[in-house]
Amino acid sequence: MNQVARVPELRVVISVEQLQKRVRELARQISDDYQGRTVHTLAMLENGFMFMADLVRAMDVPVICQFIKPQYRRHLEGKPEGFLEIFFSHDADIRGQHVLLVEGIIHSGVTTEFLVSDLLGRGAASVKVVTLLDRQTARRVPFQPDYFGFLVDDGFLVGYGLSSAAQTERNLAFIGSLG
Repeated sequence: MNQVARVPELRVVISVEQLQKRVRELARQISDDYQGRTVHTLAMLENGFMFMADLVRAMDVPVICQFIKPQYRRHLEGKPEGFLEIFFSHDADIRGQHVLLVEGIIHSGVTTEFLVSDLLGRGAASVKVVTLLDRQTARRVPFQPDYFGFLVDDGFLVGYGLSSAAQTERNLAFIGSLG
């Protein structure tokens, strides 16, 4: 069955060909920037796993692949909005290492900014961020990734690792918009 036909309300936003071309371009740029060094790629689950797989296969430098999954807890403490606490487990020793944080999409930038700070605090020699999709209009902090694939606007995107609440569109080979 055709992947687009599987989800009738789906509109293709970024095609398979566009994704493959841009991932190769990013891999070349990152490889040039990390020439002579090993890159510790740290993919943010779940949205970043497919992007990382294609990205590291196209890179020409030594790569160590690892994954993290942030957990969130909202504390209200008498305020309507409260505050958000971010947790993640990362057991690998990154002291003195060059870390590339890989994201499928950056929205507010809050989690990414937190992770970059945390990784530097754990002694990483450097931390750079690559995201496939950058939704700058949703930023709540002044964060800019070091590398990005595509700027996207509002709209719910699925495919190529991104998913809806039903978790069924991650395996689409393209990026689509629902609705």
